[in-house]
Amino acid sequence: MADIIHYYANLPLVEWLAVIASLLYVFLAANNNIWCWPAALVSTVLYTAIFYEFYLWSDSLLQVYYFAMAIYGWFCWRKKTNDSEEIEQLAVGQLAASFHLKAIMICFLLSLGLGWLMANYTPTHFPYLDAHTTVFALFATYLVAQKIVENWLYWIVIDIVSIYLYIEKGLIPTAFLFGLFVIFATYGYLKWRKLFYSSTKSSCLA
Repeated sequence: MADIIHYYANLPLVEWLAVIASLLYVFLAANNNIWCWPAALVSTVLYTAIFYEFYLWSDSLLQVYYFAMAIYGWFCWRKKTNDSEEIEQLAVGQLAASFHLKAIMICFLLSLGLGWLMANYTPTHFPYLDAHTTVFALFATYLVAQKIVENWLYWIVIDIVSIYLYIEKGLIPTAFLFGLFVIFATYGYLKWRKLFYSSTKSSCLA
C-alpha cells in the first residue's frame, strides 16, 4: 500500500487526470447519472495517448471507440417524450441469457482473430490477452450505452484481467484504478438490477 501511495504521489499529471476522470465516469454511470459521459470523453483522450506510449495499441484503439461511444451514450440516455420537449432518461433493461451466450462466443472468436493480427503485424505486448479485453470491452460499452444491467458483469471480468495486464506493464496506478473499477462495477450491477426490478414492478402495478 505504501508503494502505491508513493507511486500516486509522483504520478505524471496526465495519468492523474486520466485516473480521476475514469473514476468519475464509472461512479456516475453506476449511479445512473448521464454526466458520466462527459467524464468519459476526458478520460478516453488521455488514455489514448498513455496506452499508445506503452505499446498497448489495442487498448489505445479501444479508447478511440470509447470516445465515440461516450457521445453515442449521451444521446441514448436522453430521449424526448412523444408529446413534449421534456427529456427523460432511458430505462434500465435486461437481455436473455441466450443472447449473452451467443455474444460471448462471437466476441471470443473475434478476439482470437484480432490477437493473431496483433501478434504477427505489430510490436504490441500480450497480443491475445489485450485483444480479448479490447473486444469484450467494445461490446460491454455498447451495453452501457443501452443501459443493459448485465454490462457490469462483463466489466467485472474485463477489469480483473486488465489488472494483471497493467501490473505486468508496470502501470501500477492504472492497475490500482482497475481494482476500484471492480468494486464500482459490482456496485453498479447491484444498483442497476434493483432499478430494473423496481421499474418492472412499477409497470406491473400501473
